[in-house]
Amino acid sequence: MNFLEERIVKDGIVKEGNVLKVDSFLNHQMDVELLDKIGEEFHRRFAGKEVTKVLTIEASGIAIAYATARYFGVPMVFAKKAKSINIDGDMYTAEVESFTHKNKNQVIVSKKFLSSEDKVLIVDDFLANGCALQGLISITEAAGASVAGIGIVIEKGFQYGGRSIRNLGYQLESLAIVESMDAATKTIVFREQMA
Repeated sequence: MNFLEERIVKDGIVKEGNVLKVDSFLNHQMDVELLDKIGEEFHRRFAGKEVTKVLTIEASGIAIAYATARYFGVPMVFAKKAKSINIDGDMYTAEVESFTHKNKNQVIVSKKFLSSEDKVLIVDDFLANGCALQGLISITEAAGASVAGIGIVIEKGFQYGGRSIRNLGYQLESLAIVESMDAATKTIVFREQMA
């Protein structure tokens, strides 16, 4: 069991509807030492790639992208879920559906922050159905940039997102893949992975 799986077993809460709450350490209250380990592990797994930008979606992906970009020594960019008055100029947009929030959002990235020279590492906290990732891939491709890889903190392996993204040919690295979880017994089974 890796460092992340151990933490999920210790502090994660399994709820009905295939919900895994990790808000005590990952996406509401954040354990900064754990985030640092996550960034370091993504750097190790994608060390052979020439990453020039790390891209995520607000809000839960921001801290993960920051920790990862710090190890690569490159800027991080996050897709915003709403246009604000301080975003001007042309934008890349994609519509994404959230498994957690059960809604659709138009996400945007200013065109001045992604270019055809960029090699983008996409990171996010969860992968369920893959809608957010497909939106970020779409934005990356619209910029003419290339996807260097995709890093996910927790993948729900029993949902189709991981399989569909891997079938597209991308290097997808998930630090923990939940094979199954049971709200009644509070048990979580992880998929075995190579270290």
